[in-house]
Amino acid sequence: MAIFDEIQASIAGLAESAGSSVTGIGQRWGVGSGIVLGEGRVLTNAHNVRGSQVTVTFADGRTAEGTVAGHDFDGDLAVIETDTGQAVALPWATTAPALGMPVFALANPGGRGLRVTFGTVSGIDRSFRGPRGLRITGSLEHTAPLLPGSSGGPVLDAAGQLLGINTNRLGEGFYLAIPADEALRGRVDALGRGESVRPPQLGITITPGHVARRMRRAVGLPDAEGLLIRDVAEDSPAARAGLARGDLIVSVAGQPVRSADDLASALRAAAGSIELTVLRGTDERTIQVGFGQPEGSA
Repeated sequence: MAIFDEIQASIAGLAESAGSSVTGIGQRWGVGSGIVLGEGRVLTNAHNVRGSQVTVTFADGRTAEGTVAGHDFDGDLAVIETDTGQAVALPWATTAPALGMPVFALANPGGRGLRVTFGTVSGIDRSFRGPRGLRITGSLEHTAPLLPGSSGGPVLDAAGQLLGINTNRLGEGFYLAIPADEALRGRVDALGRGESVRPPQLGITITPGHVARRMRRAVGLPDAEGLLIRDVAEDSPAARAGLARGDLIVSVAGQPVRSADDLASALRAAAGSIELTVLRGTDERTIQVGFGQPEGSA
């Protein structure tokens, strides 16, 4: 029974040492959890916040209004600026998680009180769909049970170091977290400085590749891998560049495009403009799409 005594002692110790660093996010609806990053800064998932203001509840029951300093919807991250009082930042882990490693998940769902659960790392480098449907890769999978409203809370090792931020319930007792590595630290620092991530938008609606192939066959066109443009928004970058409904995007920035994730990745890396190769019927053409304001606009 010694191992259960150790787990109980670890849970009690983490509740005392790290509990004050775990917050509730929101009230009534859109509830979640958050992590104190430092004085005046709380990290949570982007899907936990609506608009620019949010209520943050601390372990002692105190509430404070917060302002979203920066958000990354595709990465499901947001940093909130608020009065963190005496709450201290959780230390970041110095070693990467490994399969079978014991972990502890902490949460304060919507400010309804601290929860601490125990599990193990069951997978690494997993992926899931973010709030806008795009794939987030490199996630940490674990088995520490979580209540609804726990997303945004921390995954800790036995020493109380931050291994990840819980973000997605897989069902069947498995949960995903964004790993607390150097890449995340850099992204979070940028969000805290107000540098929200807003990838450029083409202004199009697309049809998945398998549907595009079926539609092309129906009108006698040869098979081709790509994304079919279903609609083009008026006065969008795509419209100004001459893209049209029915165009098949086959490559972006010189790289083949087979999924919406491929297109999203290329857009995130774009700076000012991007080159698309499209099939219009059987005619291949290259189109440069610029993301600046149209002439005469503010």
